[in-house]
Amino acid sequence: MDVSHGVDRTVTASSRDGAVLEIRSLPGRPGIRAAGEINVFTRSFWEQGLEDLASVHTDVSFVELSDLRFIDVGGAAALAITAQQLVGGRIVVDRPPPELERILHLFWPGLATIEVAGR
Repeated sequence: MDVSHGVDRTVTASSRDGAVLEIRSLPGRPGIRAAGEINVFTRSFWEQGLEDLASVHTDVSFVELSDLRFIDVGGAAALAITAQQLVGGRIVVDRPPPELERILHLFWPGLATIEVAGR
């Protein structure tokens, strides 16, 4: 996925529960929008989206999650690791599911490179 040029992809994981994760670039600002579920079946696609985001990173990158129904600890870890590896910038997470804030607070308290907005 190329977050700088608006190329969108959708992945459908073959899991018993039909987990789906869609990642699209954000129009008009650097970032991605994720919808669906981030779990063991869709995590590699999430990690690729974050890697692409980090490769075109500016001072602030946005991750819009208002349509994300679920994120597991592994998905939160991928986000935290990506944010920690950014040089001189941060990720603004817009409207995440409640469990993401709890996971970040428990395992990465005070992580200054992630800002949660639009609760």
